[in-house]
Amino acid sequence: MPVGPRRQKILFNPQEVEPFRLSRSKIELFRRCPLCFYLDRRLGISLPPTPPYNLNIAVDHLLKKEFDLHRAKNTVHPLLKSYRLNALPFRHRDLDKWRDNFRGIEYYHQPTNLIITGAPDDLWINSRGELLVVDYKATSKSEEVTLDAPWQRSYKNQLEIYQWLFRRNGFLVAKTGYFVYVNGRRDKEAFDGKLEFDIKLIPYLGDDSWIEPALFEIKQCLLADSPPRADSQCSYCCYRQTVNRTLKK
Repeated sequence: MPVGPRRQKILFNPQEVEPFRLSRSKIELFRRCPLCFYLDRRLGISLPPTPPYNLNIAVDHLLKKEFDLHRAKNTVHPLLKSYRLNALPFRHRDLDKWRDNFRGIEYYHQPTNLIITGAPDDLWINSRGELLVVDYKATSKSEEVTLDAPWQRSYKNQLEIYQWLFRRNGFLVAKTGYFVYVNGRRDKEAFDGKLEFDIKLIPYLGDDSWIEPALFEIKQCLLADSPPRADSQCSYCCYRQTVNRTLKK
């Protein structure tokens, strides 16, 4: 069931009866490393902050403005025409709220008493009335952009959570979502004060069946009185362990 906005509690308290808000990014943190998640949401020890990716943010902002122009006119974006995708930018009064990282779309998962939140980059609608969840990605590399790298699993998880959220809010959502992937070109002779991009539309067949079990695992983790084991591949935990061993010597 959808719920209205609530004041976000930063730390989980096992004695608290109010629903606990959990963002899409925190679900991804749990999947990467349960210990880092526990330290963050239960004990208040967050990972070191990373600097903002300002170029990526600028690309994201401009893409939204560009698609919003076609949204206002109810016209097909040239990118969708070039890929022969019969879809239009979705128009809805709550779109700005859904795309806002501090609000987003949310759903109250009653079995775990968790409010799941997420903020998609965009939504399109196809000729069958199905919502197409869209995520913008930006990079700069010489080779063709794909979704084949192991670390890009997090991109797929992200899109699947958005699909799950809109389905739980009563929307008809297509199984296939899309990544608008822009790649800064490196083959130009000079910079000339501008960076040019190639734009690729990558379809992805989502599967949100992992989300429900993951929410129960997350709740169990939050309720535990002792922290879980670190993921063996977690660079942060490896660093902490190495520091602890060195200091003990």
